Amino acid sequence: MSNQKLLIGYVNTNDLASMNEDDVKALTGINIAFGTVHEGKVVWKGDHTRDALRRIRDLNPEIKIILSIGGWSAGGFSEAAATEEGRKLFAETAAEIVRDYELDGMDIDWEYPGISMAGIGASPEDKYTFTYLLESCREALDALGGEYKMLTIAAGGDAYFCRNTEMDKVAALCDYVQIMTYDLRGGYSHATGHHTNLYTPQFDFYDVSADTGVKVFEAAGVPREKIVIGAAFYSRCWRGVPNADNGYNQYAETVGQSGQIYDKLVDEFIGKNGFERFWDDSAKAPWLFDGETFISYDDPESLKHKVQYLKDEGLLGIMYWEYGCAVKHSLTQVLRDAIG
Repeated sequence: MSNQKLLIGYVNTNDLASMNEDDVKALTGINIAFGTVHEGKVVWKGDHTRDALRRIRDLNPEIKIILSIGGWSAGGFSEAAATEEGRKLFAETAAEIVRDYELDGMDIDWEYPGISMAGIGASPEDKYTFTYLLESCREALDALGGEYKMLTIAAGGDAYFCRNTEMDKVAALCDYVQIMTYDLRGGYSHATGHHTNLYTPQFDFYDVSADTGVKVFEAAGVPREKIVIGAAFYSRCWRGVPNADNGYNQYAETVGQSGQIYDKLVDEFIGKNGFERFWDDSAKAPWLFDGETFISYDDPESLKHKVQYLKDEGLLGIMYWEYGCAVKHSLTQVLRDAIG
């Protein structure tokens, strides 16, 4: 792999056809969201995307287009990984899709091995069968022959993911590991704060950040040159927030719910309708507050800091969730300009 820093966007299947030409040219990779596991087989409803995929490749012949399998609340992984037969069926059906659509590989987005919080199956054995599943996927991709096919994963952005996996072995099997350094707090926390911050502020209630995630994964055996950090093109919001310290580090009436996409934040929230933008220089992260609602998000300033960080730390690149959230006000272009 070259020294080029990767810029990867998760793109919903139905958004492939409407991708902006400049954004397609700016990306080094697309993760198609999502394939799923059904009765042990990997399936993807992508028949309507063939023309879109050809257009994308015509615009950017160097781009890598990968099918991402899973996502939040997507089950079937633990059951498929539990047996050799199940792992083979999963891997071979996924590889068939890669071959049929002339894709460049597969991305496993199991959220999360060993944890059933999203309402999916889980087992203590997931820690080991996750590795075996990836081994089966690597074998199935290699069996396709022809041009090399990539295998990647999306990993939860904190220590819980490393505790329930064998990341040294996983990293050896994968071309790179994408750390989802967003949703670092949110749906389980009444404490307001950043959900996709680069660093942890000294007085923050939670020790979560992209930097913390990188250090945890490196300690677990993932080489820096295989680490891709994440950016959020959407927000998290807390309501019923005390009007103190501009809403930061307060106990809200709600947990951090999924908030507005970046395009809508620009059009209706940032500096509008009573919302003021604040900047946390220790976290390298912005937030919005109107006296009652706290909104955490990424913006051009925070993204530029993330890119400078990955360059300084010798990481492989940055990815984001997800493309459709920032089309009108393109954050893909912000990242491309920062990477150079």
